Amino acid sequence: MTSPWDRRRFLAAAAAVSASLVGPSSRGADGAPAAPAGPVRRRGIRLGFDNFALRALEQDARALVDQAVALGCDSVFITDFGPFRGAFDDASLAEIRRYGAERDVAIELGSWSICPTAARFKKDWGTADEHLALGIRMARALGSKAFRVILGDRNDRLSPGGIRARIADTVAVLRKARPLALDAGVRIAVENHAGDMQSRELLALVEEAGPDVVGVNFDSGNACWTLEDPLSALDRLAPHVLTTSLRDTMLWETPQGFTAQWTAMGEGCVDLPAFFDLFEKRCPGVTVHIETISGFPREFPLVSAEFWKAYPEARAEDLAGLLALAKKGRPIEPFTPPDGVDRKQAERDYQLAELTRSIAHCRDVLGLGVRS
Repeated sequence: MTSPWDRRRFLAAAAAVSASLVGPSSRGADGAPAAPAGPVRRRGIRLGFDNFALRALEQDARALVDQAVALGCDSVFITDFGPFRGAFDDASLAEIRRYGAERDVAIELGSWSICPTAARFKKDWGTADEHLALGIRMARALGSKAFRVILGDRNDRLSPGGIRARIADTVAVLRKARPLALDAGVRIAVENHAGDMQSRELLALVEEAGPDVVGVNFDSGNACWTLEDPLSALDRLAPHVLTTSLRDTMLWETPQGFTAQWTAMGEGCVDLPAFFDLFEKRCPGVTVHIETISGFPREFPLVSAEFWKAYPEARAEDLAGLLALAKKGRPIEPFTPPDGVDRKQAERDYQLAELTRSIAHCRDVLGLGVRS
């Protein structure tokens, strides 16, 4: 086991590298997102949202398509089976596909864990193999060229055998599904989810499972939860990115390390113009889906030896980019429903407001979206 002194050397090296990476802030003097300097350049990148951003609204698939139209989006990413209300047959899914097409809204599909040994795996849709087969068939019926899945979350890093063992279990499931995916013309997009895999680990999973069938659903907020700058993680995974679930993040330094809180787009400290310059160049044809999950902080106690047990292969150069962001950030308050207001309704209003501001920022400042 690495000693605390060695960890201090690790952090010192990372801090030294991060000092050289701190760039000019893209925020105004009051901390608000800076306005564009001139006319916005349209990037020709399709823009949509991940339905988990509006989870409190509990909308069905047709309502999500209508929501996309209302927000001026090109796509909706339905990342769980709930909005289909149990109608998983091809005919019902074809009707939803037609409903979206009539409104010029593409539909992409996803679901949850296909790792049978992960803590988050559920048998709601049978075995891992059955779950994946169902998702591939549903994606084909909906016209979704990718089907999003996850391994698990950060707790799997401390499970027996660590994250490498969970990756091996997931790869085994993916390989079994290869003939189904090829026949359906659907690729499987594995997400870097809730702190489960760093970008190097997810890259290894894709290469072991077969990149002609398996790719990535890139989540920029989750990159921060695995101690990586979202730009560096995107650059590493870009050749395999099939779809996205993106959000901004505010990070700030603390005596123990740093704190991260996800935010609406343009309200964190990620360099979004640079991110989408890279995205435009490295991920042509991939849709940007916004998945705002704002309002709560997570602390990362980098000075604790216990913390590092989950990251035995962490690299200073990866952490350095994240620490550079934390140097630019500032503490923000978590979401708290106003007194006297129904909490569930307050969450609905908050989630819709976060997503609405995010879509507007993406369209009006970052130049995303093709819908007139």
